[in-house]
Amino acid sequence: MASNLEIARSVTPRPIREVAAELGLHEDELELYGPTKAKVRLEAIARLEAAARAAGRRGKYVVVTAITPTPLGEGKTTTTIGLAQGLNRLGHRAAVCLRQPSLGPVFGIKGGAAGGGYSQLVPMEDVNLHLTGDNHAVGAAHNLAAAFLDNALHHGNLLEIDPATIRWPRVVDISDRALRHAVIGLGGAENSPPREAEWQITVASEVMAILALATDLRDLRARLGRIVLATTRGGRPVTAEDLRVAGAMAVLLRDALKPNLLQTLEGGPAFVHTGPFANIAHGNSSILADRLALASCEIVCTEAGFGADLGAEKFFDIKCRTSGLRPDAAVLVATVRALKMHGGVGAVTAGRPLDAALAREDVAAVERGCANLAAQIEVVRLYGVPVVVAINRYPTDTPAELAAVRAAALAAGAVDAVAAEHFVHGGAGAEALAAAVWDAAATGAPDFRLLYPDELTLREKIETIALRVYGAAGVDELPAASRALDAYEAAGYGRLPVCMAKTHLSLSHDPALKGRPSGFRVPIREVRLAAGAGFVTPLLGEMRTMPGLPSHPAGTQIDLDATGEIVGLF
Repeated sequence: MASNLEIARSVTPRPIREVAAELGLHEDELELYGPTKAKVRLEAIARLEAAARAAGRRGKYVVVTAITPTPLGEGKTTTTIGLAQGLNRLGHRAAVCLRQPSLGPVFGIKGGAAGGGYSQLVPMEDVNLHLTGDNHAVGAAHNLAAAFLDNALHHGNLLEIDPATIRWPRVVDISDRALRHAVIGLGGAENSPPREAEWQITVASEVMAILALATDLRDLRARLGRIVLATTRGGRPVTAEDLRVAGAMAVLLRDALKPNLLQTLEGGPAFVHTGPFANIAHGNSSILADRLALASCEIVCTEAGFGADLGAEKFFDIKCRTSGLRPDAAVLVATVRALKMHGGVGAVTAGRPLDAALAREDVAAVERGCANLAAQIEVVRLYGVPVVVAINRYPTDTPAELAAVRAAALAAGAVDAVAAEHFVHGGAGAEALAAAVWDAAATGAPDFRLLYPDELTLREKIETIALRVYGAAGVDELPAASRALDAYEAAGYGRLPVCMAKTHLSLSHDPALKGRPSGFRVPIREVRLAAGAGFVTPLLGEMRTMPGLPSHPAGTQIDLDATGEIVGLF
């Protein structure tokens, strides 16, 4: 089979103007970035939403999530795209909403995130690289605040900032473990006071979360102003508004707030906007992109990062809480090979050949591994949302193994479980899945509910997620976390939702605990405030917000050929 890049280049994309016109967008509502991608002005969202309200219609809202993945991933993005392609083939106007890939994994351990095979977005190179520059705008706005903060210290510290309380890092959109902890300000008094600092990957920035959760420019500006950068010596929060930098940050993000319109390999609409990771941030594409898609399409497939315990939980408890949108159905992606691993067979290591044990029929291992599938289905059902399991089929999967997955899914409460071959056959390979999802979304989720109310304390919210979503036996707070929780409650932030940062490779905080672990206790190492985004982030176990590169980074394969074409991108 041809590579993802070769497949993407074998198709001539439609002019993006045509895709936009089919959505009801006007020519003057587009900002073109060449012939195949465009930004959509925010005025178009308001106009289309008003028209949809007047007509009494709104698209069906489907979130795509997954079981606990292996390091190679289970094809959730590919499945989201294939599902939308399948829905379009069945005659339903469908759009896909995805996050923009970070350059960290593109050049690091994972590679690109534009889908794969015959279910991907085009132009594939643009999606995986700079696209329209939104990630760089986020980095610039974030680092501007950091520069203003150190500049305030240098020029007399008139705000009486306590340097020991500064928790605002700098960011870069590359995996670089050497920057996790650093000392800045060396070289003399003219270079500002020396202090310890850190870098995070750009997608972990609170600014990225704000961009994804903002509902309009005014909301964006207000959220940026609420960012807490440090505290004074008297304990008062120092905000971006106090530093008079929030306005300049908003200027840098004005264009980045506009959703990006692209297309699938089969010419259907795709919105790619914002890129927070689900293990260290809230892991969902923007509210604005989803609203635009819902106002212009019959059904929208929006992806939530990693397993249901991460991206889907945050989709419901943070994104839906903020937007007020109610989902109609969920799709939970699973693979036979991952379930075998959760059943104790084989191992998956990124960059190495697949363990032969994962390619051999082993129904018993699949059945054991389906404990993880059942747990993730139950997570979604906590919110009253119907679940369809999408079995992303590989050539080595046997009928007996697929039957075992379907039986386990139905027993756990899924409304259907369908094998799909969209990677090889595009939308045609996902028609059965699309039909099942359409039926589930048509019924909807009349009993949709959030996991916890605003009124619970931060500790009660953390414990609720740990016990009911992860299946933990309890929560243990390290002293730094306890002090932070007490301070945030006292400062009036107790009503905020929580955005847990933990490994994506286990339902627990420990990546070594596969399947459906029990009896473990969740250690909360640290708790960070994201007042502008509107949540607090507990860090579980050894979770880090700056990844490192593997021994053989994907970037070693990426180059330009003699004609100037990109090679090695996957």
